[in-house]
Amino acid sequence: MKDQLLKVALAQISPVWLDKTGTIKKIENSIQEAAAQKVDLIVFGESLLPGYPFWVSLTDGAQFDSTVQKEIHAHYAQNAIVIEKGDLDTVCDLAKKNNIAIYLGIIERPLDRGGHSLYASLVYINEQGEIKSVHRKLQPTYEERLTWSPGDGNGLRVHPLKAFTVGGLNCWENWMPLPRTALYGQGENLHIAVWPGSDYNTKDITRFIARESRSYVISVSSLMRKEDFPATTPHLDQVLKNAPDVLGNGGSCIAGPDGEWVMEPVLHKEGLLIETIDFNRVLQERQNFDPVGHYSRPDVTQLSVNRERQSTVWFGEE
Repeated sequence: MKDQLLKVALAQISPVWLDKTGTIKKIENSIQEAAAQKVDLIVFGESLLPGYPFWVSLTDGAQFDSTVQKEIHAHYAQNAIVIEKGDLDTVCDLAKKNNIAIYLGIIERPLDRGGHSLYASLVYINEQGEIKSVHRKLQPTYEERLTWSPGDGNGLRVHPLKAFTVGGLNCWENWMPLPRTALYGQGENLHIAVWPGSDYNTKDITRFIARESRSYVISVSSLMRKEDFPATTPHLDQVLKNAPDVLGNGGSCIAGPDGEWVMEPVLHKEGLLIETIDFNRVLQERQNFDPVGHYSRPDVTQLSVNRERQSTVWFGEE
């Protein structure tokens, strides 16, 4: 059946680092290229728009009241995405025009949290160009906590896409068993894992989640090289001083529902990685194991999930 097959594109690209406008242009070009090849779903890496905060670990990011940290952070915030102001409208328009679904990692500066703090968010845009979920990373990892805020459970949602049910998580929260289970319990059978860029992250967890869930798992990473830091970066000399030649080597890959590779991690290659996956393989592997179906015991263990969007202020009727 036609709906059983899903053509997917893994957009393993570098950002125009900390440049919102330039990075959106690259994203739009990738969507158009994917659409020309009749792709159903395109996935971009974690925080690609406008980039991962590599400077934190390169410039003594934990130094308190540092002018350097404040100025780079402010530049980051200026280039973050405010969805409410239409920053993703052109991307949504391309999704609708080309009947293509999109998972996109962004740095979000949401108005419902005051409009100043930053969140690593994974946005799902459906084929009609509608933003259906914005998942703010539950727990920033290590040095990320110096620039990103912790999210909430509002984005722990799945979406229909042809025969599939798709959901996603950001980077190391893929190692968190309970958020994974929250997606499995909603029928997820195509799991999207987005990363800033490293086969160190993707080579083990991708196959593990696939085997645990008996789902397809698509891991998408970005690229980042020393030459990708723009000249407009505040305090660029300090950033480059300790930067290695390669900060993100890619490692995008796909595992099948049996935990074996459909596409092994691809390194140092910029562009679209395209594959077609077959939903029927999910049903084949669920025959002997289904973590939230016949191989579960909800009478013994259950998971409770709070999906309320969190806010500091609640206003009653005026």
